[in-house]
Amino acid sequence: MIGSLYSGISGLKANTSAMSVIGDNIANVDTTGFKVSKVSFANVFNASLGQSRMQIGRGVTMSGMSANWSSGTVESSGNVTDLAINGQGMFIVQDSSGGGQYYTRAGQFEFDVDSYLVNQDGMRVQGWSITPSTGALGPLGDISMPAGMSDPQATSDITIGMNLDAGALVTDTYDTTVTTYDSLGNPVELAFVFTKTVASPATWTYAITPSVSGATATPGAGSGTLTFDGSGVFSGTTPQTITVTGLAPAADMSISWTGLDTEVTGYAADSVKTAQTQNGYPSGMLQGISVDEDGVFTGLYSNGTMLSFGQVALADFASYSGLSKQGSNLFTSSLASGQPIISTPNTAGVGGIAPSSLEMSNVDLATEFVELITTQRAFQANSKVITTSDEVLAELINIKR
Repeated sequence: MIGSLYSGISGLKANTSAMSVIGDNIANVDTTGFKVSKVSFANVFNASLGQSRMQIGRGVTMSGMSANWSSGTVESSGNVTDLAINGQGMFIVQDSSGGGQYYTRAGQFEFDVDSYLVNQDGMRVQGWSITPSTGALGPLGDISMPAGMSDPQATSDITIGMNLDAGALVTDTYDTTVTTYDSLGNPVELAFVFTKTVASPATWTYAITPSVSGATATPGAGSGTLTFDGSGVFSGTTPQTITVTGLAPAADMSISWTGLDTEVTGYAADSVKTAQTQNGYPSGMLQGISVDEDGVFTGLYSNGTMLSFGQVALADFASYSGLSKQGSNLFTSSLASGQPIISTPNTAGVGGIAPSSLEMSNVDLATEFVELITTQRAFQANSKVITTSDEVLAELINIKR
């Protein structure tokens, strides 16, 4: 009878632990990225009563606890720096005070006062910096927002879509203006004046005058030519490079005029400019950021430019169940989990990024309540074993009377 008492006690202990796990699951139903845990039980070794067929167990023990790593529901948050992972992988965060490296599914991030991307505990999110001019990735490290102003870019290429009237008389002119930018971001208006000089084959000369006082442009008056064949198709120009000098120090420009063979025509229609492009721009102020499914952070500037400055890193593990819980939705690697395999989103088996979204917990309340009921009943049943064993022992002692 003493053995049955201990069996009942083991059942009480095991189900009390199970109740704690279920309570933890229910308590974290609204915790971002939380993964539900489940308890497993095992019987205690048997005591032999002389024959292998006569073995009586000694109760139950909680043999382990495993997490369910299935993805939770992804819900929109409206905050562009909130990130969720569609698939496998974990975000990497680093303690800014020089502590260890942690992993999490909770993507509730924001930029702090020092412009670093951090989680709710102030730990810095890890990723790669991106060189805007080349798109090259830097070493793995903190993700930081760039300074509030982007560099200007001098104009080095222009295209002008236009038609020069084949029916125009010799000496007729057509003028248009193209806005370009020097290396300091100053706008420079280039005034083009086209003059028809030869009726057939149609030939137009052109001159360019910059808007900056004291600046000059080449080709000058009468030095540039455009020619067309009998079908109005562009056939040649001299020169195809425009130089502008006399601007601010070191701000002179050399501009390629491209697309002449496809954009410029000499048909019998009014002279008109139909399109123009140029690749320069002034400096711009940072107005916002965006994040794509590859985890690339892009700055949006007032001058219309979009410059990528960082990409979030994801870690994958051979065994997610082997990760060690550290609280605050954080985990560390262990021998049981294996070393992290770090890669960019949407590669090497890890999922993509859902920006402006958060992964909810994967707790199913209906399942947890059923587990709660069965655990409660199991606890009650084990308590009955103890009380019944006690009554039997009491009767046994009363025999002596």
